[in-house]
Order: sequence, then C-alpha cells, then structure tokens
Amino acid sequence: MARILAIDYGKKRTGLAVTDPMQIIASGLTTVATHDLIPYLKKYFAAEQVETIVIGEPKNLDGNDTHATPLVAECIRIIQKNFPQINIVKVDERFTSKMAFQTMIDSGLKKKDRQNKALVDEISATIILQEYLHHKL
Repeated sequence: MARILAIDYGKKRTGLAVTDPMQIIASGLTTVATHDLIPYLKKYFAAEQVETIVIGEPKNLDGNDTHATPLVAECIRIIQKNFPQINIVKVDERFTSKMAFQTMIDSGLKKKDRQNKALVDEISATIILQEYLHHKL
C-alpha cells in the first residue's frame, strides 16, 4: 500500500506529515521552506510511494475562504501539474494551528520549544492527516 502525505501550506513554511505504508499511523515528516516544496516532494516521491496528498484548506469560522485560500489553490495547481498521477484531497484546516499548539503544551514542551513555528506547522499537518484518516474509515 502507498502512503498518504499531508500538507499544511503556508506562505513561508509548509508542514508535512505522512502515514505508514498501511495508512494507519500519521506522523510528522518535516517542515520545508515553501519555495522548496516541489523539489522536496520530487525527491520524497522518488524514494517513497504516495497515492494521495491531503492538503489543508483554510476557511473562516463561517466557512468562507480566507486570504490564504487562493494561495493553497495555487499550490494545488502546481502540485497537480508536477504530480498528475497523485490524488489530491482538500481538508478543512480550521483550528489545526490551535490544536497543534495545545498538543505541544499537553506533551510538556517548554515555552521556548513551543515558539518553534516550524514544529507547529509539522504538527498541524499531522492533525490534518489524522482527521482525514479518521473520516476515511
């Protein structure tokens, strides 16, 4: 079975998470500079089989698009152009950053470590992937 990769897209940084080959466990993968996303994915996809990309879709509390929604749409377009064989699924990402921050607190990370925005992005991607796996069942 191929993996599922999740993306928490940001203007500066992009968090990534991935499942195990059996698609049971979601784990943080890394955070990359957004301008390095496609080269990173090319290298990763050469080493690992990925069947689906799950990408967080930014929405306001009322369900309307945010200022970041068009950026994610452009990211999706670029990913589809580079990797047409991989299925892309959009997932509502409301509250994932807050949930990621709370996860960091709950796990006992020190305040200095919680200020690491790259770690927040990676945890957010993991939460997006966990939500997708939960609703996929």
